[in-house]
Amino acid sequence: METIEASILFKQNYSAVNPIVINQGGTSSGKTYAILQVLFFLACENEKQVITVAGQDIPNLKAGALRDAQNICSSSAVLQGSLKNFNKTDRVFEFHNGSLIEFKSYDDAQDAKSGKRDYLFVNEANGVQWTVYNELALRTRQRIFIDFNPNTAFWVHDNLMGQPGVQLIISDHRHNPFLLAPQRHKIESLKNSDLELWRVYARGLTGKISGLVLNNWGICEAIPTEARPLAAGLDFGFTNDETGCILVYKQGGMLWVDELLYETGLTNPDISQKLTKAGLSKHTEIIADSAEPKSIEELHRLGWRVTGAKKGPDSVKNSIDILKRYPINITRRSINLREELGRYKWKTDRAGRVLNEPVDSWNHLIDPLRYIALNKLNIHNGGRVRSWVPKPPAPTFDFASFNLLK
Repeated sequence: METIEASILFKQNYSAVNPIVINQGGTSSGKTYAILQVLFFLACENEKQVITVAGQDIPNLKAGALRDAQNICSSSAVLQGSLKNFNKTDRVFEFHNGSLIEFKSYDDAQDAKSGKRDYLFVNEANGVQWTVYNELALRTRQRIFIDFNPNTAFWVHDNLMGQPGVQLIISDHRHNPFLLAPQRHKIESLKNSDLELWRVYARGLTGKISGLVLNNWGICEAIPTEARPLAAGLDFGFTNDETGCILVYKQGGMLWVDELLYETGLTNPDISQKLTKAGLSKHTEIIADSAEPKSIEELHRLGWRVTGAKKGPDSVKNSIDILKRYPINITRRSINLREELGRYKWKTDRAGRVLNEPVDSWNHLIDPLRYIALNKLNIHNGGRVRSWVPKPPAPTFDFASFNLLK
């Protein structure tokens, strides 16, 4: 008998009877993973089921839900025996019993009118338009699962919650038995710097995250061919914090940013290998965290042009002031940078007054962006900056063969 590791969220979603199941949760609650486990079970238990996992865009799905789905499948011999094929190009899991799980994104409501399904999972729903959801929902026969971090109220709160046939599950990191203690501590420590962020990400409660530091950014599909590389930015991490690296270009009075690396547990030789694999040339200047001189020297000895960021007493504020002078275009594939920008806000005191200091959390790609601003962009820029408005962003399957962890 195979044992499957599952949390209480799996059991709650699997046993749901309502046609719409909403999973509102804080960061690392395991809600996405649990729902995907449910979808695999449903696909195996019943023949010819069509299951759609819909997300904001394909890069977001690849970095999140699709990666989780591949991990779930590879960790289970029973699921692997039930799986006929995985089409990597079309992102479709095909099963011997005729069921399939597809991962898709939709440009607009018209695009969402194509296809029908038995089950729908709308992943990170606050990045999906209501009109798109509505068309998908109309073409779903059995049940709809929805998940999201509740940064602020949106169409789920306005149009679905409290309606007949809708079940709400609120979760946070305490519902995830597989999360490591340092990660829990990192999430809980938000209470010391910003109560609103703590409510949203540590308790899964609906918030209204205001006071974002940078609002002058939007999404682009690719870096323009005529854009000139400025430098790469690098922030060091290891066990609890990610090592982050971005490459910044400048063109037409605007900045263009592409995410290269975002991963924990990397040594400096690992970083070197990852940057090479990402296509970064050793001729490109890298502006790194000057608080890590030993790491900078080690990367330098590995052949990289690494320079420490020019920090000072007001360097955080100054670098932010510089970045606000430019429209910033973030490539669609830069998922982690986009998420950080959506969380990067000013600290507030206990009275709710905004302080002139950003919350020092989830900034392992934003800090490299600041380093480049300090070293490569002139704070006394006399050039004109273009005005800009951001775009709205055949084996049988036996369920009893699984013994769920308590």
